[in-house]
Amino acid sequence: MSGFVGVLVSDPWLQSQFTQVELRGLKSNYLSAKGDSGHVTVGNLPAVMVKLKGLHEVLTEEEISAILNASYPDDNHEMDFEAYLRAYLDSQAEAANKRGSVKNSSSFLKATTTTLLHTIGESEQGFFVAHINGYLGDDPFLKNYLPLDPASDDLFNLAKDGVLLCKMINVAVPGTIDERAINTKRVLNPWERNENHTLCLNSAKAIGCTVVNIGTQDLVEGRPHLVLGLISQIIKIQLLADLNLKKTPQLVELIDDSQDAEELMGLSPEKMLLKWMNFHLKRAGYKKTVTNFSSDLKDGEAYAYLLNVLAPEHCNPAALDAKDPTERAKMVLDHAEKINCKRFVTSKDIVEGSANLNLGFIAQIFHERNGLSTDCRKISFAEMMPDDVLVSREERAFRLWINSLGITTYVNNVFEDVRNGWLLLEVLDKLSPGSVNWKQATKPPIKMPFRKVENCNQIIEIGQQLKFSLVNVAGNDFVQGNKKLILAYLWQLMRFNLLQLLKNLRYHHSRGKEITDVDILKWANNKVKSAGRVSRIESFKDKNLSNGIFFLELLSSVEPRVVNWNLVTKGESDDEKRLNAIYIISVARKLGCSIFLLPEDIMEVNQKMILVLTASIMYWSLQQPSEEPDRCESCVDDSSLHRAASELSIDDTTSEKAPSDWEDGSLTASFISNIASDDAISETSEIENGSSSTTTTTTTTTTIP
Repeated sequence: MSGFVGVLVSDPWLQSQFTQVELRGLKSNYLSAKGDSGHVTVGNLPAVMVKLKGLHEVLTEEEISAILNASYPDDNHEMDFEAYLRAYLDSQAEAANKRGSVKNSSSFLKATTTTLLHTIGESEQGFFVAHINGYLGDDPFLKNYLPLDPASDDLFNLAKDGVLLCKMINVAVPGTIDERAINTKRVLNPWERNENHTLCLNSAKAIGCTVVNIGTQDLVEGRPHLVLGLISQIIKIQLLADLNLKKTPQLVELIDDSQDAEELMGLSPEKMLLKWMNFHLKRAGYKKTVTNFSSDLKDGEAYAYLLNVLAPEHCNPAALDAKDPTERAKMVLDHAEKINCKRFVTSKDIVEGSANLNLGFIAQIFHERNGLSTDCRKISFAEMMPDDVLVSREERAFRLWINSLGITTYVNNVFEDVRNGWLLLEVLDKLSPGSVNWKQATKPPIKMPFRKVENCNQIIEIGQQLKFSLVNVAGNDFVQGNKKLILAYLWQLMRFNLLQLLKNLRYHHSRGKEITDVDILKWANNKVKSAGRVSRIESFKDKNLSNGIFFLELLSSVEPRVVNWNLVTKGESDDEKRLNAIYIISVARKLGCSIFLLPEDIMEVNQKMILVLTASIMYWSLQQPSEEPDRCESCVDDSSLHRAASELSIDDTTSEKAPSDWEDGSLTASFISNIASDDAISETSEIENGSSSTTTTTTTTTTIP
């Protein structure tokens, strides 16, 4: 296993676009294009690129040549591997445009902007605009700009200031962004606009969006496919927010007995929506099972049955008798409008089987009339389930962290998605390139149980090589869904990720000295003192941190313009502390810190989260040209830190028993140098989400040309 060396790319964004399997295949294809001179030239590439999967079915050699010549007119121009990768991305995007595929970056079903297939349909754009007009039309600031015209560029022009996207995030998950932190002047300067977009992107990650290949400059320029890709994710999160047992305990009615409850809790929101639809279709006498949001709905018959059982007072038998699918679809929409489902979808969209729009339409029907009973016995069964089962804070943190890494697989439920082993292999390959032997791995769907065990056994083996504490842990434990061991392994993965950042952080200026929380604490106190403030903390469990004043002074010291002191309270009551904590999180994200911190972590002075938040601010500060290395013995040069931070997204968890290094307030050198810990597989009871990942508000993320 140690013989497998990862294919590394100097550009972190470019590296994030591919798995190691894909990179090795592309590397082989690239090398096969070498001519007699031993170099790869523009003229040599079309003949080999046309053989690549995804291209040879759609593009000809001549078309690939034309794509290459658009950027490199000279056929004799030498192409390095990274230029070849970018050319491949261009060709893939062109193939998607030519194919007219519905699998694109605006897809609700993929829930990611990392995909390169970003064809945007007019109907989808119209749906997004109608959704925005409907939900934000009364917003005090945006009402001056709404309604938007779906046939114009109004949406992209309004998105350029960042206010719209921030407001959409708060509609999807209320309270994510402290609106006091949004710059809402009519005319924003470039710095204020960039702040809004930085706040937007970091907050989008905090609600589950994947934004690894989109930067603030893309939003400033209003690039359509990236803007719509982000909007689609935000809207999907909003539409599917109630499709879980905690928000809608009546969903228990979808199962026959309590033995099926665990399976129900493991369903993704999309599968839950399909299960709900099929539940009512069966009641209505519909003989088929709807398995997707496209082809199974084209004839409109399933919609007619669904609405007849959900809203019988508006029942229209003619919809079932109609022979023409388009005519039936029109009657379905008339029926839906009578129960307040706005016409965000057209009869043409239904007949053409638009998966994204059908999902949105069904989600609307669910919100307006889910048709579930108010059976007190079943509802009480759902409500009595402990919160750590209904919606585990730990599971949520790991899910957000993994999705922020930019791997191919999108995680809906950690406990279910890790059981075949593939997801964790992707994460390991991302965090430790070359550690996974892909020849011994099996990609889903996996029918043979022993293949899942093989994948999970490799996960354990790699964990042992990374010095994880895995005593009496076997691959089959993951296959069986042992939540305690899964959480313990993921916790150690996060710690390993943090360790890699800390190694880079101390590498140069510390001259090999291990960084401790004392160094970070000293940096924070010195930073606040240098700004002329008097606040000082003794440790990361100092109760004085609960009012938030120290963090606001720290944020102000690294960037004086980022804190509006007129909005800061004294932090004397719990309400004032909460207001400050919410503001701190938004200001940190606005500055450029990618964090998954909760206000409670600050109010309760969770020392792990306090340390991670402080370190995140420190990392951002050290990347700025004004930061002097000698201010902290453990600082790092900008290039080393930026590369490490660009790939990091850290959450944290809290175990019932924390290691002694944390209990005494000291992240010792021995803790940093040794990943294994006594609490690694202890029972965890709750999680506070945080991240020490950083981004810079002044650096433009490279995007698809």
